[in-house]
Amino acid sequence: MRGSECRGDLQPPAAGFIRFRAPFVPGEQERAREHPDEVRLPQKGEPWGDTAVAVAGVVRETVVMTLRIGYKASAEQFNPRQLVELAVQAEQVGLDSVMISDHFQPWRHTGGHAPFSMAWLAAVGERTERVLLGTSVMTPTFRYNPAVVAQAFGTLACLYPERVILGIGTGEALNEVAVSRMQWPEFKERFARMREAVALMRELWAGQRVTFEGDYYQTHNATVYDRPDRPVPVYIAAGGPVVARYAGRSGDGFICTSGKGADLYRDKLMPAVDEGLAAAGRADGSIDRMIEIKLSYDPDPRLALENTRFWAPLALTPEQKHGLSDPRQIEAASDALSIEQVASRWIVASDPETALAQIKPYLDLGFNHLVFHGPGHDQSRFLTSFASEVVPGLRALLSERLDH
Repeated sequence: MRGSECRGDLQPPAAGFIRFRAPFVPGEQERAREHPDEVRLPQKGEPWGDTAVAVAGVVRETVVMTLRIGYKASAEQFNPRQLVELAVQAEQVGLDSVMISDHFQPWRHTGGHAPFSMAWLAAVGERTERVLLGTSVMTPTFRYNPAVVAQAFGTLACLYPERVILGIGTGEALNEVAVSRMQWPEFKERFARMREAVALMRELWAGQRVTFEGDYYQTHNATVYDRPDRPVPVYIAAGGPVVARYAGRSGDGFICTSGKGADLYRDKLMPAVDEGLAAAGRADGSIDRMIEIKLSYDPDPRLALENTRFWAPLALTPEQKHGLSDPRQIEAASDALSIEQVASRWIVASDPETALAQIKPYLDLGFNHLVFHGPGHDQSRFLTSFASEVVPGLRALLSERLDH
């Protein structure tokens, strides 16, 4: 029934939704629509999921979203076929989501990759049944026109109902300058473009013959003919309180990355999300709080440390990477870093107790969707050991939180 969710007849969207338990079971969404009164809500100690089921009429039940454990597909490190197989394995070992970045250029020239995310998501959708799929993140404002992004994600959401999200950010010069020779704009313009892009995409998912007159984007009687009953959830990536506040006000999800100091999340990002929610009159549980956690986990301590080396560019300070937009320049600057600085952005662990002790603070901060990025070249080994040794403890931590 993959195509059955597509709004080919351009009917108005459903008026409400209910939320039900995770992990997803194939066919559960369809059954819930046909027999909403029979949906079994989770009991105490069972995990809640954040899949929304469209139900014509009123909102029947709203729940606080809790833990989801995901996998970050390293698009800058592996070719598209390898990455598809790893996404399939992520579902097989029991993870709940698979996210991919959307780079035109990788951080490294030597051994780097940059597959086209939207084609890759379609390939993974055909090979999987239940994992949530999305970008973390894409920039729908420069090399992509947001109307075309709305069309692409409308198609993906029709193909894989209730399984697609669009994660977006304000962009990086690395990916945009190479295809445009543009002068990279300041944050104010990049943020304004993102807000306008979100408004346009949502209008295209909600209506037809859309004429949009923005400062940066315009459409004339535009229609996305293949789109889901519910607009594609838009997750907003933020590294500071200004965009985090916008995520709380307007996003379906909020995305940030780990390893930047607890005070950033505790004192700036999460309070800003809450401020945005309050300003918009939204409940705390109405937004998915996602964080990409950089975890170098391997039973061999030497490998756990050395595996971080490929991702040295992530450890460059703003001063060290200022003005760099060529992968070769970034690679050279990264290779000059000590292994200590390289590993500083990562949780490096060789036993589940050490890993869980460093993951738990993110749960305590209020994140409910943890997407794990492993840096090593043997991702199959990472997925197997992570799922068998670390994930059970994460599920137990969730149960403890629900019980209290």
